[in-house]
Amino acid sequence: MHVIGLTGSIGSGKSHVSSVLASLGAYIVDGDQISHELTAPHGKALPAIRQVFGEDVFFPDGTLNRKALGNLVFASDHARLQLNSLIQPMILKEIQNEMSLAEAEGRKVCVLDMPLLFEEHLDRLCDRVWCVYLPENLQIQRIMERDRCTQSEAISRIRSQMDATEKAARADVVIDTSGSFEETNHQVSGHYQYELALSVRKGDAEHAGTSCPAPSL
Repeated sequence: MHVIGLTGSIGSGKSHVSSVLASLGAYIVDGDQISHELTAPHGKALPAIRQVFGEDVFFPDGTLNRKALGNLVFASDHARLQLNSLIQPMILKEIQNEMSLAEAEGRKVCVLDMPLLFEEHLDRLCDRVWCVYLPENLQIQRIMERDRCTQSEAISRIRSQMDATEKAARADVVIDTSGSFEETNHQVSGHYQYELALSVRKGDAEHAGTSCPAPSL
């Protein structure tokens, strides 16, 4: 199975690219969804979050106050590192479970949709990495519109992650989302066809290796 890591800074349009890849037949492992499930009511991560951050990030009914926790971790590197150290091992376990499921289903391409792909070294699980890129001025605008936040809050959220240009420089493929949806979709479709070709080559190589083992020396 061919594994693509999909990453991009906040507000870059990564979710749209992920949805296009799903429509093309890729199996999507959604890091944000996994994180959300771990922190949903009765989620596995809640006891550890309560122990570290206290009751201030919870509502009276015991559910997580995501806005309060988000404001805390976006404003403090220490708090963000604390949260990541709690939740990332749980996320990694779920990623591995999902990858095993994709393999069992015979999927040719599995996409790890992870905003912190490089930061958490999840790129080591991937054959290739795609980065969704958007100039910072457009990032700020989209975050403000989407989250109804101030410019300073949007900038703070961008700064909490690896610089977008660094992510792009480390990726094998860069998807520029500054144009229309149609332009983005065209980029995604073209690059995906190439990834499918790589998947076929990889499958042929694995099959050859299985059927023709190297002689013992």
